Amino acid sequence: MTQKGSMKPVKKKKTEEPELEPLCCCEYIDRNGEKNHVATCLCDCQDLDEGCDRWITCKSLQPETCERIMDTISDRLRIPWLRGAKKVNISIIPPLVLLPVFLHVASWHFLLGVVVLTSLPVLALWYYYLTHRRKEQTLFFLSLGLFSLGYMYYVFLQEVVPKGRVGPVQLAVLTCGLFLILLALHRAKKNPSYLSNPASGDRSLSSSQLECLSRKGQEKTKGFPGADMSGSLNNRTTKDDPKGSSRMPAGSPTKAKEDWCAKCQLVRPARAWHCRICGICVRRMDHHCVWINSCVGESNHQAFILALLIFLLTSVYGITLTLDTICRDRSVFTALFYCPGVYANYSSALSFTCVWYSVIITAGMAYIFLIQLINISYNVTEREVQQALRQKTGRRLLCGLIVDTGKVLAHL
Repeated sequence: MTQKGSMKPVKKKKTEEPELEPLCCCEYIDRNGEKNHVATCLCDCQDLDEGCDRWITCKSLQPETCERIMDTISDRLRIPWLRGAKKVNISIIPPLVLLPVFLHVASWHFLLGVVVLTSLPVLALWYYYLTHRRKEQTLFFLSLGLFSLGYMYYVFLQEVVPKGRVGPVQLAVLTCGLFLILLALHRAKKNPSYLSNPASGDRSLSSSQLECLSRKGQEKTKGFPGADMSGSLNNRTTKDDPKGSSRMPAGSPTKAKEDWCAKCQLVRPARAWHCRICGICVRRMDHHCVWINSCVGESNHQAFILALLIFLLTSVYGITLTLDTICRDRSVFTALFYCPGVYANYSSALSFTCVWYSVIITAGMAYIFLIQLINISYNVTEREVQQALRQKTGRRLLCGLIVDTGKVLAHL
């Protein structure tokens, strides 16, 4: 019983957080955490104004200024979407613009074709080593590969098929090969057996958390956002793993210490490795492939090999059909190096240029495919080969195609 006049305890009402207003299709939350609009992409850009002023006055730009400008551009480059504008990765744009321009310029003259088709692989390799040295993720090569497939198929339909030398069955076979490549690539991009930390609770990061991380300067990530914090990958979870799934603390025996990953906070099973680009450990990691923007590991290695095989068969078939159309009465190998009159009209010149571009890409993929077959036959991964070369415990055979790691590994 409470006495009269005694004050009853007053319950404090919880302060309700104000609900955020939903974003329209053209609004977004920028890297500073403020609401912005895609129409204001050119407004209030102090870094860009400073860079232009220094360029007009012939002063050198500081590397930090260039990085801030690129961060601002990548943050504001968005397309309208439901519930807020979506960010567009700036690395996917150069192939969409430069590849058609370069190929059309190369088809103007034979010498221009030699210069352009020689410079394209050099530029691609330079960009690869630049991003690989910085351990950065990029969609440039995935965009280049997919757009090359689509653009070569478009040129084939527009310039080769109307000449009447390609029948419906041949076109159907080539189209089927293209779809099989895309399906194999889709399978190869799936989870390559990422190792997850049980302490993370298998919870993936929400989109709001990713936006928050990106605002803190994670545009140049050395892994996926949040990988270093929780050891898990956004929207990528792994199945329960019975073998090698024992997690031990850092004070475990010597063998456990050797396999302990300080970043993912787990003990790696045999032949697993931490990818510094993806920022997470991968079971039986072979390598990080820039063409699929993902690691090649235990779960997607077969799909990766299948994608390479289907691509090689489809590409050789398409090259054969094209050369048989634009350079008749000659063998494929002869027509590739000697096809008189091919630059007489623009249509055949463009087709011939695309053939040589396809040959260059096919040769590079064939080398990767050959290396993969050799590694599989010796039951080693590409990472183990590179590690043996760095530690000088392996030796090269057959002009470097085969690397003897000096270890006999049992088949898993």
